[in-house]
Amino acid sequence: MAIRTYPRNNNEPNMIATYFIIEYLSVAVVAAVVLLCAGRMDWWPAWTFTAVMIVNQTVVGFALLRFQPDLMAERMHPPRSAKRWDRVLVSLLRLTQFARYILAGLDLRYGWTHSFPLWLQIVGIAGCLLGYALFAWAMASNSFFSQVVRIQTDRGHSVAAGGPYRFVRHPSYASMIVFEFAMSALLGSWWAVLAGAGCAAIFVLRTALEDRTLMVELPGYKEYAQKVKYRLISGVW
Repeated sequence: MAIRTYPRNNNEPNMIATYFIIEYLSVAVVAAVVLLCAGRMDWWPAWTFTAVMIVNQTVVGFALLRFQPDLMAERMHPPRSAKRWDRVLVSLLRLTQFARYILAGLDLRYGWTHSFPLWLQIVGIAGCLLGYALFAWAMASNSFFSQVVRIQTDRGHSVAAGGPYRFVRHPSYASMIVFEFAMSALLGSWWAVLAGAGCAAIFVLRTALEDRTLMVELPGYKEYAQKVKYRLISGVW
């Protein structure tokens, strides 16, 4: 089967610029919501969060350009062929993530969290960077790294088994679980940590459902799963 790619044309520089503008604007909106809910501008975790997210989005964007340029167009215009359950989970995930930022800001304003270890916030910064580094590695290693769960028959979908996929079957979800907890810790709010745990639970459920889908619908995945036995954490699950 021929692999379908997104066409390159004279508008490609505009597409790249649009991609980065959208990503940076989304970071700016979330940062504004956090600061607005916090009711102050001098909250260092919010500005650190903003800087970390800008670094993360930049790394992911350039990883796409360097290793998987065809996926940039798809990430800007996700196909509508995603599994119905995945559309529900993604919507729920986005709402929970947004709620996390609102809760973190309100927590600071009203003092719901009386004490939060500074060392844990610093670990959170490192965890955010580590999580997105693993995410970028997984994306660079998988030519079929779609935002949505679907079997990409239009692109000759095959099993990705290189890079971090040698160790676990869903390294990108493992990275995002690390990120969700780390970002919540950085914001210094136990309520944000609780919301982050909710995000992690959604990723675990998505992992299970996607893994089951790939077992049934993607040729070669069962054989790959026999070699790489764990989904998220080597030796655990």
